[in-house]
This record gives sequence, C-alpha cells and structure tokens, in this order.
Amino acid sequence: MIERRRIEVTGTIAGKKVTFQSGFLALQANGAVLARFGDTVALSTVLMSSEPKLDIDFFPLTVDYEEKSYAVGKIPGGFFKKEGRPTDAEILKARLIDRSIRPMFPDGMRNEVQVLNMILAADMENPPDIVALNGTAAALAVSDIPIPELIAGVRVGYIDGQYVLNPTFEEISESQLDLVVAGTRESIVMIEAGAAEVDKEVLIGGLKFAQDGIRQIIDLIEELKEKVGRPKAEITVVTFPEEQLDFLRNHEDRFRAALITPVKQEREKAVSELKKALFQEMLEVFPDLDEAMFNLMFGEVEKEVVRAYMKSTRKRVDGRAFDEIRPLYAESNVLPKVHGSGLFIRGQTQVLSTVTLGSFSDVQFIDAIGLEEFKRFMHQYDFPPFSTGEIKPRRGPSRREIGHGALVERALSYLIPSEEVFPYTIRVVSEVLESNGSTSMASTCASSIALMSAGVPIARHVGGIAMGLVEYDDENVVLTDIQGLEDHLGDMDFKVAGTRDGITALQLDVKVKGISVDTLDKAIDQAEVARSKILDVLYDAIPSPRPLSETAPRIVKIEIPVDKIGEVIGPGGRNVKRITQETGASIDIREDGVAFVKGLTDESVNMAKQQVEMIVKDPEVGEELTARVVRVTPSYAIVEIAPGKTGLLHVSEVSETRIRSLEDVLSVGQTIKVWVKEKDGEGRLRFSAKEKKSETH
Repeated sequence: MIERRRIEVTGTIAGKKVTFQSGFLALQANGAVLARFGDTVALSTVLMSSEPKLDIDFFPLTVDYEEKSYAVGKIPGGFFKKEGRPTDAEILKARLIDRSIRPMFPDGMRNEVQVLNMILAADMENPPDIVALNGTAAALAVSDIPIPELIAGVRVGYIDGQYVLNPTFEEISESQLDLVVAGTRESIVMIEAGAAEVDKEVLIGGLKFAQDGIRQIIDLIEELKEKVGRPKAEITVVTFPEEQLDFLRNHEDRFRAALITPVKQEREKAVSELKKALFQEMLEVFPDLDEAMFNLMFGEVEKEVVRAYMKSTRKRVDGRAFDEIRPLYAESNVLPKVHGSGLFIRGQTQVLSTVTLGSFSDVQFIDAIGLEEFKRFMHQYDFPPFSTGEIKPRRGPSRREIGHGALVERALSYLIPSEEVFPYTIRVVSEVLESNGSTSMASTCASSIALMSAGVPIARHVGGIAMGLVEYDDENVVLTDIQGLEDHLGDMDFKVAGTRDGITALQLDVKVKGISVDTLDKAIDQAEVARSKILDVLYDAIPSPRPLSETAPRIVKIEIPVDKIGEVIGPGGRNVKRITQETGASIDIREDGVAFVKGLTDESVNMAKQQVEMIVKDPEVGEELTARVVRVTPSYAIVEIAPGKTGLLHVSEVSETRIRSLEDVLSVGQTIKVWVKEKDGEGRLRFSAKEKKSETH
C-alpha cells in the first residue's frame, strides 16, 4: 500500500504565509506539490516518460495551466457548464511557467515531460500565476526529474518609490511596474514586465529586489526537497557520435560560405542545399547514419561556425556590427477606409498594423477567476505562413501568437488615454508580412504609428527592439536587433519596449542556465540607444496624433444618474430605440450610469446626447423648452420634451385669445415652444405656450 504523508514547509515572505506540501496528493506523478500563498492554492504536477524519444530533434516539454471556476465559487457559463479550452489568460500563464523552467533541463534530454497546474482556490488577492510557477518549481525539485538547480519566481511592484514583493491585485493596479522574474539563486532565466515609462535604474533595482525574494522561496523549496525529495533519475541524453560530428566540422569552410550571407532567403537556400549534400556524403561514409541525429549535429556545427565567425571578425553573418540596427522604414495612413494604419519595416521584418475604434459594447469581457475586467484596448498579432516563405495550414492563433500579441499590448497600454479623455474601445491588429527576427517589437512600432494615424491621443510613440547574447568562455557579446538566425543560435532573446521617457515592457527568454543582472544592465543600455533611433523614424512617419478619421465613429461619454437609467431606456427599451431611429446614433448604458453615444457624424451624436440629457434633466419652473405634440384633445394636449418625458398643455395656456378646441390649432407631431408653468411633488409637468410674463413664477 502506498504510504501517504503530509510533508509541509511554511514560511513568511513579504508578510504573507507561504506553504508547500507534498507526499499526500497525486502520488502517481513524478512530483506533486500543493502550493499556497495566502488563500490561493495551486496543485502542480510533473510527469516524465520512462523512455526517451531519441528520434526527435527537440525537447518534448508541455506546460498547461488551468483555472477552476470553483476556486472562486463560480459555475462556468455557456451551455456545457464546465471548463473548456484554455483562455488566452491561461495560455499566457502556461507560457510564463514554460519559459521559466525550459532552460533548466539537461541538454540533449528527450524524455517527454508534462507539467500541469490546477488553481484549486483563489482568494482574489494573491495572483495565482506566481503560486503555480513556484508550485511547478517545487514539484520539479521533489521529483526524480533531473533538473540540477532549484528555481523560483516572484512578482515585483513599485509603488510610491518602494518595491513591493508579490503584490496583491489591488497593489498591482496602483503600481508603476508589474515585473515577474524567475531565476536561480544567482541568475535570471525569465522576465515578463509592463511598466509606466520607468527608467533603467528602477528596473535594475527591481531585478535585484526580485533575486532576494527568489532566494527566500528557494530556501523553502530546498527544505521541502530535503524532507520528501526523490533521487534524480538517470536518463539517456542525446550525444553526438564524435566521428560523425568531426566529419561535419571538417567542412567548416562550406558552412561559412552558406551561412555568411546577408539576405535571409539566399542564406536559407544555401544552407538547405549544403544540408542535403552533406547528408548524402555522410551516408557513403556512415551507412547507418540516423537522419534525426544528422539534423542535430548539423545544427550544432551551424552554431559553432556562426559563433566562431562572430568572435574572430567582430561582425555578424549579415555584415553588421554587434550594436548595429538593420535599415528602418515607417509609414502612416497606409490603407483607405480603416480608422488608422501603420507600416514598419526593419531589415526583412515587416509588419502592418490597423486600428479599429468602437464603443463600450465592443469591449472584451474577461471572465477569469481573478478580478472581472472589461478590456477597452486590445492588441492581436497574426503570423501568416507566407511571412517566412512557408506553406502551412491555418488553424487559429498559436500560443506564440497569443504571447506576442499580449507583449505588444502591454508595451502600449500605459500610453492609451483614459476613458474620460477618449471614450472608445480600441482594437489593434498586427499582420506580420515578413519575418526575420523580432516581429513582436516591429508590431509595437507599427501599432504606435497606427494609433496616431487613427487619432488616438497617445502622448508619445512607443518603440521596441530585441537584444541577443552570445556567451564565450572569456566574453559575453550583446547583440542589437537580432535576426532569426541569431535568435535560433544565440543564448538570449531580450525584448525592450518604451518611449523617450522610459521603458514600458520587457520580456526575457534564455537558452542558457541563467543571465546575470550585470549582463541585462548592459543590454538595456544598448537597447536604449537603438530605441532612440527607431523612435526618430516613427516620429518622422507621424509626429503626433491626427484628427479622428472621417471613417471612425463619433462617440461621446455622458453620466446618467443610476435612478434615471430606467427613464432613459424606457419600457422595453422604447426610448433608446426611438432616439436611435430619430438620430442614427446608438446608446450603450452601463450599470453604473456611464453611457456612450455613438454615431457616424458629430451632428447625430450631439442630437442623441441632447435627447438623453433632456430625459435625465429636471426642468425648472419658468424654463423654456421645445416640445413635440404627441396627443391632442379639445381641452388639452400632451407634449413631449424628450422621449418618454411628457407634460400637460391646457387649452387655456396656448393663446391669450379664447380657443374653442385645441384640435383646431395643434396636431400630433407638431413642434412648439413651451415653458414650465408648474411642477408637482412627483415631478409631473404642466406647460404654457403663452408669452411668458416677467412676474409669472
């Protein structure tokens, strides 16, 4: 019988109780940990196949993250009433964990690994992604999966000049910085950050502060490992047959001739032809040559040749210096009819972004276990296969596309004006037309242009650049504006976005076992120089926001007292429907009384706004108004000053001379001038159409 033991370690980190428990739940996994920060609880499990897949040329790691509705006492919406496919938010959190742990596995490992995180309880204070990230780190630590070094992750906020470790949702909303960092005791392996134009010193200070928090969590995980951890398994890793590897190395000159080519298509063609030729040549010498092994060895020699060339010549394969940006081009207002558009080109990377403006009814409702949210700014990223010259089926956005879209959204979101300043819902779509390195940062640039082209009053342009790294035994070389080959063969992909006033987003992925803060400090400095050059190009394309496009809707925001919402809507929506029919403008009303009037012209919007304001308004005695006759009898008429807002006009209040019947002088639909003669305690109105005398009140 399996022995179940509740082994638990507990500590206080940033004033909050943190607990890791193992040995009782999910014992058929290689490792399982119940992680708890406050009252947010995640069950993190890790499994590893017993046999490696030696016929593949990649590490088969899968990371999933699931937020259970019952964690916050909710029943899922929809027909099936159960959790369905992962939401974008869940995919982004799974990617966060994947990017944190992937570099830590042994090189050449081919055992399949699956990581599954389930959020079982959420206290609506402590973000569950950090709980799941550390639960995963702890599960790997206690498992027999051979990860040699412990990792952990923290979130850092920056409020009123002070860093906050693992801030709550409320604190995050007040923070200038939302920085998530994963790492070992001494180095950093993953960064995801959004910031309100903070300077480099704030970010570097945040990274150092994060490392202190990471060490505290690693201490707890290490304590758990000592109590319940299993011996690490011996696994078979892919190793290269020395004779075969040497055969390829002996053709270094052919590798260099194919690789040292500025144009991507020419280089890829030359490399493909070399690969086919060498495979056939090797088969003659090594008849039992495995194609998957050949592909791995070919990639290894590619990496060696490119790095050796860079070290010896101090140049890159396309001839650039280490800190040199490829040629830049930017253009605004590229497309007719759309509300705004921007094109950005950097070398052989090209992105077209468009902006569409809508009203409150177009917002995206985020139904997650965290705080409910209405998103009025959305960025979406599309990566069609022709952008890399490939033929592939189209099956909806991939995890990578969702991740890149979110990064650009984060980079721009701090510059999006508030609802009070610009009452629009904003959707930006970036279409990657050519790809050769950092399409996400090119999307940031194209989207910044498109926003200004659409008339969105962003105060400053946002530009971005991707930095790379090549580590040698005696030197670390930081590369500015990495292309696809350098991303593939390099050690770091570090994206930095921001304005002239500061940084708005960071994202770090590494292929080594960690990067020092000093190296990242150098990369941020180098990125700032590059970003300045990119921003010059963006400002040349469009220096400031244009007036709102003629094709964009006109939207105004008004406040309606909550107790008046019913009057504005009318029975069965009658009043709102009528305003729309008469003016051509639509009205969206929120529960808090905030309303958005949307139309194709300023005239229609203003007409609708005036009608809503008249419904809400309490007219004063003596106030002059325009009214429409809606009913006539011989002795009185019912007149309407706004949809659904009516009053009585007696025959004696129409003229100084006697009128036998109102039907002789008024007709339904007629517009007349009236003033408020009386208003009773319930707000019912009596009007007069006579000339108003100064003493009348």
